[in-house]
Amino acid sequence: MKAFDIKKGNVVEHNGGVYQIRDIDRSSPQGRGGNVRFRFTMYSVPGGNKLDASFDADDNLTEVELLRRQATFSYKDGDAFVFMDDEDYTPYMLDAEVLGDDAGYITEGLGGCYVQVIDELPVALQLPQHVTLEVVETPPELKGGTATKRPKPAKLSTGIEIMVPEYITNGERILVNTTTGEFGGRAD
Repeated sequence: MKAFDIKKGNVVEHNGGVYQIRDIDRSSPQGRGGNVRFRFTMYSVPGGNKLDASFDADDNLTEVELLRRQATFSYKDGDAFVFMDDEDYTPYMLDAEVLGDDAGYITEGLGGCYVQVIDELPVALQLPQHVTLEVVETPPELKGGTATKRPKPAKLSTGIEIMVPEYITNGERILVNTTTGEFGGRAD
């Protein structure tokens, strides 16, 4: 497929490796005869190593046949996360290093995930856009601090830390954007 046909989430072959496209920047030079260039932010599958590569609009890339299976997080087995297929209950095991930072968003019974499978091997996980996590530790709100929108750090139930607005307190359930790692509002 041509570079201009590629969308976020596609999996392509490049330099002998398999990569998932996470971000696309399009630049079109203003000069005469300028070709449109695409800069892809790609992550290796499996492994999750980041790679930035630029392509002309007409460059050919081979799309890898990838199976996306909707799954729900079931349990942790040592360092591995086990997801159950929502249709046929096939268990998929993904190691913590394959998940990388995404492991911090996985909670008991998390649904809406997609396990990406190549040749019957689970290689990557696509999380839902937002997940609900509980705030376990955050400094108290400063009185009179509501006029300024100062964010404060909050430790969440999975161990990750994000910045939250000052009015959020311990024990609250919040939405976290899994793409940016940012606060997305109160959950309840």
